[in-house]
Amino acid sequence: MPRRLPHPTLPGCLPDLTLFGPPLFLFVCLAFSLAACRKESKVEIATREKILLLGNGGEPKALDPHIVSSVGDANILRSIFEGLVTYHPENDMLHEPGVAERWEPNADFSEWRFFLRKDAKWSNGDSVTAHDFVYSFNRILHPKMAAPYASMLYFLKNGEAFNKGNISDFALVGAKAANDYELVCTLERPAPFFPDVVKHTTWLPVHRGNIETFGAMTDSYTEWQKPGNQISNGAFMLTDWRINAQIKVRRNPHYWDAASVKPNGINFYPIDNNFTEEKAFRNGLIHYTYTTPENLIEDYKAMENSPLRIETYNGSYFYRCNVTQAPTDNADFRRALAYSVNQETIVKYVTRGGQQPAYAFTPPSEDGYQPPDVIHYDPDKALQFLKKAGYGSGADVPEFTIILNTSEAHKSIAVAIQDMWKKTLGIRNVKIENQEWKVFQQTVIDKNYDVARAGWIGDYVDPTTFLGMWVTDDSNNNTGWSSPDYDRLLRESSLLSDPAQRYGKLAEAESILLDELPVLPLYWYTRVYLLHPDVKNWNPLLLDNHPYKHIDLQSSKAAEEGAP
Repeated sequence: MPRRLPHPTLPGCLPDLTLFGPPLFLFVCLAFSLAACRKESKVEIATREKILLLGNGGEPKALDPHIVSSVGDANILRSIFEGLVTYHPENDMLHEPGVAERWEPNADFSEWRFFLRKDAKWSNGDSVTAHDFVYSFNRILHPKMAAPYASMLYFLKNGEAFNKGNISDFALVGAKAANDYELVCTLERPAPFFPDVVKHTTWLPVHRGNIETFGAMTDSYTEWQKPGNQISNGAFMLTDWRINAQIKVRRNPHYWDAASVKPNGINFYPIDNNFTEEKAFRNGLIHYTYTTPENLIEDYKAMENSPLRIETYNGSYFYRCNVTQAPTDNADFRRALAYSVNQETIVKYVTRGGQQPAYAFTPPSEDGYQPPDVIHYDPDKALQFLKKAGYGSGADVPEFTIILNTSEAHKSIAVAIQDMWKKTLGIRNVKIENQEWKVFQQTVIDKNYDVARAGWIGDYVDPTTFLGMWVTDDSNNNTGWSSPDYDRLLRESSLLSDPAQRYGKLAEAESILLDELPVLPLYWYTRVYLLHPDVKNWNPLLLDNHPYKHIDLQSSKAAEEGAP
């Protein structure tokens, strides 16, 4: 008679199968160790519980839509707040209704009316009204707020004048509540693409009572942003924020479309080291990486059923130059720097993610805009400009510094460029300085730098989202550069209804930017990341703004094993 098997819940777990001989014993032991006794990974548990685990770059500057400007911060804010119009899960050119059920323009697209749904609620149960949007637009544009992205609302009539203190009465700004559920936006100039614009984070509403419970309308970094305090209106609400560890959001029961929300929550992880993030993915700790180490891309490409994703991304990677101080105040010196960078080498051997060398600042667009073809590696031209700048050789150039936010990827690019400037121009006094993300952002805003690493992702699908930031005193300019002709051409372009004529005027403006070069274009982005097969409905998007409520989690392991 065979011996009694031990109870499966008692220590040891495995039955005593030694009497059946070593081969069978070893086989069954292995099977049990891989299945019955194997612990679920963090990702497997999260998939089962419908919690999406996302790498998200660095620690967010804030969770206030009116004082942030980075993509990582916006990713979190889009989960907890919802604007008038939101992003389509499959196509950036299409619009999804948000708080507004519908919208309509006047004949020349200079006025837009948004009709708000009456079932839109804040997370405390209050109704979301047109007055909330007027209050929020007043807040971000108020001069005392000093919002870094206030210029996004310069589309509104007198928005710029109010923000710069030229008028003091917000009633003169083109944002009015016709009633509780009808918002009227009157624009400075016609904008047929205005529904694309209002998808952006800066147009998100905030709850007036929530803001003013913890301070004045224009106070920044108050307690209102903390879990338990914050009132939001998105599909999720903030439940936990541990600095440099994680941010958790969970379903908002008052959200108007709560029945359609697929995930139960999202955990955002601020992992600014791409090797650490990749290891977390490989060890089953996250569903998605914000980046991928360049030297691992080919290995992931070679994998069967690889989790690697490489997708077109509407963005430009570049260096800002501070034109208010030497040596980068000299346009010829900036030209020398630009023409001595071999962009082909950078994308082929450094970034290795299918990026395209940028011959202009604005990426070519699917709807027809073709930027001027100007910037290419040209050592002879670079040396000529160096001499025109007054330097007999690179040895005469005073020391200057490239600053970048801490990242191995940014550092690798900076080291490559440092070497190119040394080999092509003979410049030996280029330092590289890493700064933590929040410090880096403030350093750039204060213009306390020589050359600064930068990236710009389109806020909407139109070239003005790239070119508008270089207008004089734009809050995202941060170079000190200004050109009256450039400003004039952008104003003139906004009055043209014919797309070809408008794009021609914008290309003319961009030619000025590429001649004076307050920025050094390097490459046009791709999104290179790792995505776990459990994540469903995560589609390639040109702006990479995924509407999280549509993202589903289903166990790929269960599917492989034939589970229902």
